[in-house]
Amino acid sequence: MALTGTVQSAMVGALGFDSNTVITSAIAQQFVAKGFKFCLRYVSRGSEPPKDLSTAEAERILNAGLALMPVQHAHPAGWTPSSTLGIQDGQHAASNASGVGFPAGVSVWCDLEGIASGTAAQIVIDYCNAWFDAVKASGYVPGLYVGSQCILDERQLFQLKFQHYWRSLSNVPNISKRGYQMIQLFPADVPINGLKVDIDVAQDDYKGGRAQWLVHATNQVRHNLAASTRTKGRGMPLRKSTPQDGPKRSTMT
Repeated sequence: MALTGTVQSAMVGALGFDSNTVITSAIAQQFVAKGFKFCLRYVSRGSEPPKDLSTAEAERILNAGLALMPVQHAHPAGWTPSSTLGIQDGQHAASNASGVGFPAGVSVWCDLEGIASGTAAQIVIDYCNAWFDAVKASGYVPGLYVGSQCILDERQLFQLKFQHYWRSLSNVPNISKRGYQMIQLFPADVPINGLKVDIDVAQDDYKGGRAQWLVHATNQVRHNLAASTRTKGRGMPLRKSTPQDGPKRSTMT
C-alpha cells in the first residue's frame, strides 16, 4: 500500500533523528512537540524483520507531522564489499522501501561503514556504484551515509555516482566539491522521549542539493512555510567544529 504523502526537498536547518527503534504514535508526537521535523528509520538487507520500518509505523510517523526517509542497515563491522553485493543490497533497499510504501523520488540511504581494514578502495567504489544503480533503477534517489572506516577518501567519495551525502558523527572526509545534505551530530545515542537516537540536521550541500523526504499531505503547507523562512544563508552548510572519532554506531546493525 502506498504511503499518503508528498515528496519534498528537505528544509534547510530542520532538526531530525535516526533511530533503530520502532516509533509509536505517541513518541512521534513527542518529537514533533520538541521541534523535530524529520525521522530516518531502517530497512533491511533482506526480508524486513519486525524491528524495522513497516507501513503501519511509517503512517504513524507521517501522521504525527514528521517527514520520513529510509536508510538501509549497515553490514556488521569487518565486512568486505563487492559489486555483486552492491547489486543485492541495493535491490533489497529499494524493494523494502517500496514494500513500506515509499513513492519514487524519495531519498533511500546506503550506510557505508565498518569495512574490513586493508580493503582496496576500488572494491568499495564498485559496491557503492552498484548499490546506486540498483536503487536508482527503482525510481528512488540514492544517498550515501559516510561512516567510520568507509575506506574512501574525499576525492573517491566525490567521484562516486551519488549526489546526496549524509555525514556521520565520526571523523570522516569532507567532500569539498559537493558537501553534505545532512549532518549527524555528536554524541551518539542521545536519550530523548525514552529512546536512544542520533540527531541530524538537514542543509543544502555546496551545489544547492538537498535530501528528498516524504511528508504527509496535510503537513505539506506547514513544511513549505517553515522552509520559506530559511532562505537566508542557503548554500552555507553547517559545519561541525570538532568531528569525533568513534567506533561503528550501535544503531547501524
